[in-house]
Parts: sequence; structure tokens; C-alpha cells
Amino acid sequence: MTRPRWSPAAPVPTRPPHARTLDEIVAAYTEQIETVQEAGAGVIVMASRQLAAAARGPEDYHRVYGELLSRADRPVILHWLGEMFDPNLAGYWGSKDVAEATASFLALIREHAAKVDGVKVSLLDAEHEIGLRAALPEGVRLYTGDDFNYPSLIRSGSHALLGIFDAIAPAAAAALRALDAGDLDRYDEILAPTVPLSRKIFEAPTYNYKTGIVFLAWLNGHQDAFCMVNGAQAARSLPHLAEVFRLADRAGLLTDPELAVARMRSLLAVNGL
Repeated sequence: MTRPRWSPAAPVPTRPPHARTLDEIVAAYTEQIETVQEAGAGVIVMASRQLAAAARGPEDYHRVYGELLSRADRPVILHWLGEMFDPNLAGYWGSKDVAEATASFLALIREHAAKVDGVKVSLLDAEHEIGLRAALPEGVRLYTGDDFNYPSLIRSGSHALLGIFDAIAPAAAAALRALDAGDLDRYDEILAPTVPLSRKIFEAPTYNYKTGIVFLAWLNGHQDAFCMVNGAQAARSLPHLAEVFRLADRAGLLTDPELAVARMRSLLAVNGL
């Protein structure tokens, strides 16, 4: 019997998807928005690979999003997902230059401010986020998606809508309670040890972060197996996962240490370690 060998999965091809027409993109978005609204839920308009492939400039983004916002029955959240999370989204809002893309994004928001609850920004750039937050129209929130710098960004006024909060939920809940109570020292104390863990999980290639999130869910007993769609559990190396395990332990995020250790040992054993 051949011993299994743990190695990162092959990179997912980053070829842009077939570009649909703008009308088709609007129709697809509209169907999803209507489904969400009919369920009584709030709408988050995610970034579109199809739109990134089809758009020829800022005006195409403004056309598509303008039509969508006009059909929303309540303010929505717009998501700007950086290319580190998905290479197919490079040049979103009409330019690969971040300053130009930001100007286009702000122009869209200002034109439709009454229909925008807030924007989620996932660019992993704290300085850019702070500048964008200050430039937003009054009443439009900034939801941080910065999994590297979230403690200071939330502390200074960004709202939280973060992938890492799935993995650090107990610490995040306690920290936000401290923040609400005005205990900033306690807030910083709780979140500080979670940052090295988050930066490890979201290190380049960032789009493989889901492997670390699922790995911690498995260690903490939230799922029966460390197994993901399309074999994505192999997207990170065994040394990477071992470091995630160590950092989660240092942050006090292994809710059942005995179970976590047993599962970590089983993963090492099946890989001959």
C-alpha cells in the first residue's frame, strides 16, 4: 500500500470566465436579488467574475450597478473583493490602478447613496480602507474585510464583516463586548493573539484561506472530517496547517484541546509523521 503524501493542490486556473453581455449579467444579478429580498433578507452584492471579464471601463460598472441598485427594495451592501482573493477580479470598478478604481467606486456610491447601506472592502490595505471610509457619504458604512488589520480598523470605526471571525468567533464576541463597554485595553488584549493566526490563514495565495477555516472547524469538532469540495483541504501544506494549529492554541481558540490534539495527531499519522 502506498503511503499518502500531503502536498498542496495544483493552483486553480485563473483564466477569466466567458464574458456574458451586460444585460445577461444584470438579469442574473436581478434574479438573485429578488430571491434574497423575497426571503426578507438583506442583500450583499458580491463582485462578479463575469462582469470583470465583460466590462470595458468604469461606465459599464456604473451601468450594471446603477440598474441593480434601482431595483433594490432597501439599501444593500456592495463588496469590493481584491484580486488576492480572486485573480479573476483584477481591475474591478474599471481600472487596475487602485486610486482610479476607488474614484470610480466612490462616484457610484455617491450617485446612489440612498440605496447603499455600506461597502465591504477586502483589499488587505489598512491605509486605503481608512481613506475610503473617510470619503464615503454620510450614512454609508465601511465593513472591513481586512483579515490582516481588523483590530485597529474596527477600533477606529470600521464595521466587521470578516472571514476570520468564523475561526475566532469566541474571541471576536468577547472583544466586541469589551469594545461596546468602552474597555479598549481588554479589546486589544483579546484580539492581539488572533492576528498572527489570521495572517497565517490568509497568507498568499490568499484565496486558499478557506482550507484553514475548515481545518479549525474540524479541530474544534464542528465537522466530522477534514474534507472539502474538489479536494481543497490539500490546498495548504502540512507545515502550514501545523502552524495554524499552534497559533490557534496560543490564541486560546481550541475549544476542546484533547479533541484537537487527537485530530492533529491523526492527520500527522496518516501522512507518516
